[in-house]
Amino acid sequence: MRPRHGLWAVLLFAVVSLAHGQPTAPVPLYMEAAPALTPDNELVFEAVIAEAQTLATRPYQGDPPALPEPLRELERDAYEDIRSRPERGLWHGERLFEARFHHRGFVYRDRVRIHEVVDGAIREVPFSPDRFHYDGEASALAERVPEDLGFAGLTLHYPLNRPGHKDPVVGFLGASYFRILARGQVTGLSARGLAVDTGTATGEEFPRFTDFWLLRPAPDATRITLLALLDSPSITGAYRFDVVPGARTRVLVDARLFAREGIDKLGVAPLTGTFLHGEHTNRAVDDVRPEVHDADGLMLLTNAHERVWRPLVNPPRLRVSALQAGALQGFGLLQRDRDPAHYLDQEAAFERRPSYWIEPLGEPWGEGSVELLEIPSLSEINDNITAYWRTDDPPAAGESRRYRYRLTAFAGERGTPLGRVLRTRVGWAGNGSSADPPRAHRRFLVDFAGGDLEGLDPRQPVRAVVTSSSGEVRDVQAAPVPEQSLWRVGLRLVPEGGEAADLRLHLTLRGERVSETWNYVWYPEEQP
Repeated sequence: MRPRHGLWAVLLFAVVSLAHGQPTAPVPLYMEAAPALTPDNELVFEAVIAEAQTLATRPYQGDPPALPEPLRELERDAYEDIRSRPERGLWHGERLFEARFHHRGFVYRDRVRIHEVVDGAIREVPFSPDRFHYDGEASALAERVPEDLGFAGLTLHYPLNRPGHKDPVVGFLGASYFRILARGQVTGLSARGLAVDTGTATGEEFPRFTDFWLLRPAPDATRITLLALLDSPSITGAYRFDVVPGARTRVLVDARLFAREGIDKLGVAPLTGTFLHGEHTNRAVDDVRPEVHDADGLMLLTNAHERVWRPLVNPPRLRVSALQAGALQGFGLLQRDRDPAHYLDQEAAFERRPSYWIEPLGEPWGEGSVELLEIPSLSEINDNITAYWRTDDPPAAGESRRYRYRLTAFAGERGTPLGRVLRTRVGWAGNGSSADPPRAHRRFLVDFAGGDLEGLDPRQPVRAVVTSSSGEVRDVQAAPVPEQSLWRVGLRLVPEGGEAADLRLHLTLRGERVSETWNYVWYPEEQP
């Protein structure tokens, strides 16, 4: 897990990107119901909900770290030398699933209580130093760890890639952060239970999972359920996670929230990751690797079933964008570029990192927007990209909310007849001649491929539809590149003073939309 950003006392520059244009045909969504719990286990979930509701009526207590100094002083490398013993995991050798535990230390100071539930009966899983290897720099701690230290989190393992070997599928470590992996993937993006006041001048509040209840699966079960209690100064919550590992690992989330205090900004189903630089980064980068990112874009499916693709950036200052969606159909952070040659990093394996997709289930979430935070970063160890659903109607003190959704980890693309954005390039609109325009004039190249564009005759009258919130768009051209099986759009932006320009672009064929919508916000400070 990576260090997380704390408070940002900054002036926010918010850009609203309105989802508009000709709606496309609805994209069928794969709906999946959560499995029914046994009556005894259903009572356990009801008890967790009741506990969250009761907590919200009481003052927030928190949980003091009470962490021995040697563990508080651990550096990252030393902390990573403390490893869970697989043979001391829960259900080891008994079931397809097994739980392994994370040690407290480094930045993971909070105690997390973990329980096993068997037919409604609950027992706490005891901490013991014997559950861990203390190697390398951590070897001196082996005799100094108290027997009642407690855990920092847990990871569920499953034979995801080959029989006889248990791979991590879902792990919870730090605040309300968790990660899921599908077949053949390596760790990248993170999800979170909840985001509160993210990116505000008053500072972000980080709710955390304080307790987990693991419902013991049958020996040959291929899915597992766990429950969690969330607590923070402003809100509490009871969570149910139904985990289904596979080529696309799915987690069905049922979140019951209870507001302790009024909340200005409630972020539902947050996703977070790293974007250091990519194909459209137009500043000098002192890195042998051409691209470094967990995801290269934000995808949004609006209530009009318009698919909007926003390339990510590592900005010079904090940016907050709100992409309006009406009644949300889905959103996600996607790693589209799967070519190892574009990263040149065998150890990090960015091309094998998962994409995450959120689909609301059950009752509509109401009106709101998908908010995207892009935070300046000089290091790939920091998660500087966050996206979540922001409701237009946050809860007041004493109010409750329920959000159900499916989180999917996958590679490749979700099925759609629309052509998708393949790459984005941004640069100066001049070429070094005496007639060159000012340096502020920008040239964009956007490539589209796939969907109904696949195999399309180059003579077909494909048109580019472009709009901008400010400035003037000139020299728009859409042309096929047959040798690469794609269509390329070129355009020039003439900015209007120092105003940001919210650009939107899609392709049509005889008036019918044949591509998703490319959306890019150009800021004056992006000019080199």
